[in-house]
Amino acid sequence: MLIAPIENKVFGAIVKDVELRSISGSDFFNINAALLDYGFLVFPSQFLTKNENVALGERFGELEFAATPFANAERGNEGNYNKIIDLQSQRMRVNLGNEVWHTDSTYKPVSSKCALLSAVKVPEEGGETELADARAGYAALSQAMRDYINTLSAYHSTQFSQANDLGDFPILNQETNFHGEAYLRPLVKTHPETGIRSLFVARHAFGIPGLSRAESRRLLKKLIEVVVSDASRVYRHRWQVGDTILWDNRCLLHRAMPYDYNKTRVLLGTRIAGNPESELAYYPSDPEAEAGRQALAFELEFLREEVRNLRYGSTTANS
Repeated sequence: MLIAPIENKVFGAIVKDVELRSISGSDFFNINAALLDYGFLVFPSQFLTKNENVALGERFGELEFAATPFANAERGNEGNYNKIIDLQSQRMRVNLGNEVWHTDSTYKPVSSKCALLSAVKVPEEGGETELADARAGYAALSQAMRDYINTLSAYHSTQFSQANDLGDFPILNQETNFHGEAYLRPLVKTHPETGIRSLFVARHAFGIPGLSRAESRRLLKKLIEVVVSDASRVYRHRWQVGDTILWDNRCLLHRAMPYDYNKTRVLLGTRIAGNPESELAYYPSDPEAEAGRQALAFELEFLREEVRNLRYGSTTANS
């Protein structure tokens, strides 16, 4: 197995001469160690099936979901993805939301440990996936800024991010990610395995307690910009069918890139849950959860009027 750092980047590696569907215990040990070191790994030409995606994900821990299609088309009975999904649907609204820098599952009680994507069908142009190193972003801050943010936290919610980024106001449903909860998480995260600090901010974050709404929005925007402002801290992967990428959600940001939505793009996504000892904010039944609900309701009231000029114009999906 060859693990080669990506040139001109401070993170990431390409792994060759290994078959993920049949890795040995020692190979998995080395892959996991490389993930902690590099933050993400690219495995070209793996062509993993759904079951192989599931099996690989389970080696890293309990799964949030497994081999779920991240797609702009419906899968027919014959197995092909031929029916393009309406851009006004909630599913496509979520897909477009994923084109903004984010970290997975910070809007849940327990945020994600890591995740993997495998390419099934990709457009000829666009639709890449970008990753950014939030560890290097934190390291780039002045000591004064680090001291300032080390004790600050922000709430996280997909209802906020969909409204803020797209003008999308999904229907409240406790069975989905649009559940009316908002989870308070530190702006600076200490990685539970490496001990390295990183910025833990992305599109789902809002409402820093102790700051005004304007101050909070400016600071969160600035911190994300710091992470992605240097080319050495950002990697864009141009998908080839069969590729698999594995990344650490505890220290990286990522996003999808736009493409022609009339062209089919299908990636299989598997997400590994975090360890509650290090990734738990609180549960909806806990007393502190009420403050998150109130913060979210307060923020959404402002956004209703502020986002009417965005793509979805402060509307709810038709399906």
